[in-house]
Amino acid sequence: MTFLKPIFLSLFTLLNLSASVLAANETDWPKKPIVAVLSFPAGGSTDVFARAVTAPLSEALGQSVIVENKPGAGGMIGLGTAAKANPDGYTIHISALTNQSISQALFKNPPADLRKDFMPVALIGTVPHLIVVNPSVPAKNVPELIAFIKSKKGDLSYASQGNGSLSHLESTLFMQRIGATGTHIPYKGSAFALPDLIAGNTLMMFDSVTASLPHIQSGKLRPIAIAAAERSPLMPNVPTLGQDGMKQFDVENFYAVYVPKNTPPAVVARLEREIRKILTNPDFKARMATQGIHPQFANSEQLAEITVKEHDKWEKVVKSANVKVD
Repeated sequence: MTFLKPIFLSLFTLLNLSASVLAANETDWPKKPIVAVLSFPAGGSTDVFARAVTAPLSEALGQSVIVENKPGAGGMIGLGTAAKANPDGYTIHISALTNQSISQALFKNPPADLRKDFMPVALIGTVPHLIVVNPSVPAKNVPELIAFIKSKKGDLSYASQGNGSLSHLESTLFMQRIGATGTHIPYKGSAFALPDLIAGNTLMMFDSVTASLPHIQSGKLRPIAIAAAERSPLMPNVPTLGQDGMKQFDVENFYAVYVPKNTPPAVVARLEREIRKILTNPDFKARMATQGIHPQFANSEQLAEITVKEHDKWEKVVKSANVKVD
């Protein structure tokens, strides 16, 4: 058997060498710019939050993190793009998790699945939604808005961030709850929907506080109610939907970072570590608060659980409400 000893030694050396090379490659990451794929256009809450996180992440990693907007189909275009990327650590997906959980339940043939085609990295926070209306709408609270909508007898259009988005589902559920109808006008995100809402081409929208806030402050839009469990510190006089009479209509709108499946674990660990530092920085948290963003960290294991729960939750909501994409 002694003649086998050199073979065993060679195999052992080869395995050790391979492991060393792999470890070196992971330790050296990143050696080039990283692409952060988003599912919504510039100007919306996903884009604002993503750019706020990627700027300090670029500094921490010593490489540029380039935001690439791929809007459309309720977030499915961006999701599919990120899922097909090489799992080498040079593509990350900053996801509007709640939106994409809804789209997953709505679309018949989604191009990818956050639960199966990605590895979770970290939860980064939440951004509340609210109802905003064009100032021509003579309503200043939920009861007045309901009365106005019913008086239109279906002759009313409302915007959303796109088919299959949280904004779409919120609008549908709201109209169902009040027993009214209207025309749904889907857009490719807030950046495209808000100009038409401001112009009066649509009259109402469920949108993120982040995207709508500048237009509320300028008087171009009027806030009606927050679609979350708590009021926004930026608009303390605007009640939640629950406080204004519509119970059980609060939503946690999660945002998170993922990487394509089979990305090296060391890369995931590094990303998770750096993102934790960013989100727990007091200056970062204070700056995000001024834009209606609530930084909130959860590690990769916790995010895996949150991802499954969000998909299960919204699948049930979509089925029970019989929501369809237009």
